Amino acid sequence: MLDAAPCAAHLAAFRLSGVRMSTNVPGEWAPHKAMWLGFPSHEEVWEDNLAPAQAEVAALARALAGPGLERVRLMTGCEAGEAVARQMLGDVPGIEIFAGRFGDVWLRDTGPIFAPSADGGAVAHGFGFNGWGGKYVMDHDEEVAEQIATASGTPLVRHELIMEGGSLDHDGLGTILTTRECLLNPNRNGDMTMDQAEAALAEALGSTKLIWLGEGLRNDHTDGHIDNLARFVAPGVVVCPMGFGRGDVNVDVYDEAARILASSTDAQGRPLKLVRIPSPGWIEGHDGRVAPASHMNFIIANGAVIVPTYSQGQAAALAVEALGGLFPDRQIIPLPSHALLSGGGSFHCITQQEPA
Repeated sequence: MLDAAPCAAHLAAFRLSGVRMSTNVPGEWAPHKAMWLGFPSHEEVWEDNLAPAQAEVAALARALAGPGLERVRLMTGCEAGEAVARQMLGDVPGIEIFAGRFGDVWLRDTGPIFAPSADGGAVAHGFGFNGWGGKYVMDHDEEVAEQIATASGTPLVRHELIMEGGSLDHDGLGTILTTRECLLNPNRNGDMTMDQAEAALAEALGSTKLIWLGEGLRNDHTDGHIDNLARFVAPGVVVCPMGFGRGDVNVDVYDEAARILASSTDAQGRPLKLVRIPSPGWIEGHDGRVAPASHMNFIIANGAVIVPTYSQGQAAALAVEALGGLFPDRQIIPLPSHALLSGGGSFHCITQQEPA
């Protein structure tokens, strides 16, 4: 594992280097105007895990809305969910309950990607959404991007590319991380090539460099979203997991991702600095198979980093310690995400930041 302290120093040096920040999608560490958050609401989707998932999201909302942190805009999905959300969170300062509509909570994928516009304002980019390759097609999910853009007062620009926000991670300077398994999956855009994908993202989001990893986590029904595998934590600095404990079925996936990242450069031609963080190891899903649990599904919030945990063991403690070294100026807040994981994702998957 690379020492996190030099990476924090690398970020500080970058901030002082005089490099002009571009109008690309900002890195998640940039200041936020608001954090959009989905609230589990549909009993037919969550079944016995509905109340536990609501409790986990309520704890996340409270943490995000802590003093001086985020303006949380909680989207409830249906009237029943709105009633529960108001009962649990209606009196919490900093939380606005938004009575929108969705099929399920995964706003990272169904919501828009916000970016600065050429005239100095903001724009919300909406992409085609087909239920993660046709596997989970639900009412209203294709309307989420427009609902959020309208509620935020941001113009929505539609793009034909079928893609979920969780399949991309941004450094704020034109570099994007993604996986071939997801972005090039035939169940999204047919036989689209790497060159075509790069051209589409350059046109839509202004990216100038895509770093392609291979497969995502085992049993990830998003077909390998990057936000379970590797994340930018600063310009030129990337984290990805390393295997932990016996039975970690993703060891080869982690090591291959680390090999690619360690030999990659960003859009400015700088070699990436790589930090490896322990995975949760084997976390069993409700069906007896390994669940796609990942500490990479953290949220970089204003003044805090919220880390999903799946056990109280050493792996979670080590992940929190490593992220603390990478974000010395932010509070590291670990929160359980067992019930959310039963739906296939975690904290990053149910949020979308609106940059300041």
